[in-house]
Amino acid sequence: MRASLIQIAVDPDEPVDSRRERAASLVAAQRGADLVVLPELWPVGAFAYTSFEDEAEPLTGPTHTVMAEAAAGAGVWLHAGSFVERADDGALYNTTLVFTPEGERAAAYRKIHRFGFDQGEAVMMGAGEDLVTVALPRTTLGLATCYDLRFPEMFRGLVDAGAETLVVAAGWPERRRAHWSLLARARAVENQAYVLAVGSAGTHAGVQQAGHSVVVDPWGEVLAEAGADEEVLTVEFDPAKVAATREQFPTLKDRRLGLAAPRIQQT
Repeated sequence: MRASLIQIAVDPDEPVDSRRERAASLVAAQRGADLVVLPELWPVGAFAYTSFEDEAEPLTGPTHTVMAEAAAGAGVWLHAGSFVERADDGALYNTTLVFTPEGERAAAYRKIHRFGFDQGEAVMMGAGEDLVTVALPRTTLGLATCYDLRFPEMFRGLVDAGAETLVVAAGWPERRRAHWSLLARARAVENQAYVLAVGSAGTHAGVQQAGHSVVVDPWGEVLAEAGADEEVLTVEFDPAKVAATREQFPTLKDRRLGLAAPRIQQT
């Protein structure tokens, strides 16, 4: 499979409508890829909290429309990153969209773990409740967003649901870039799965983004890594390596905890 990770830069002086069209153009340029992935909250910026209310849109709003057309135009599976969704009841969510090569919405995932420690996203947005996987012709995606990367139990749940390729869309800050690289490799190794982790470039509300989108194989080897600036990271990977790795080194079969309630001894 060929995957293209679009590490788009978010410039606060660029109008959101213009960035949507620019993102669509970048997707169009990836014709021939099997999967294209955008980062978290690229329409507004992951740390631009003061713009969330004004830029929120319904599930089938402008971002949905433009990205559906982009997927169909390029003939690719498109993980369209995430945007600020306003639900029918007025609540905001950090929501990911995935489209088929025909431009049909295949999935929507609301971010489960909200970042902010009782401020920012953590108080402004609702928490998703559902793990989401998407079956592509050659692999099954497990969807996660940014801060989710710090919660290994979520990824184990995605693997239990059949995920073989874990896709993480993020707006990860530069000051914690070491964690980004470490956690992406850890999630790949412990789940014997590919990890496609795409971040954004630029500065959101004064927070410098880490960039350094990365593709990691089921053995934890980095297949490709971007730099800090806007770029498209394209990589070829073999989905069959997931099953082969799990067969050659079957650690997932040896799990004891998490399959049932563990016995806890307290002293």
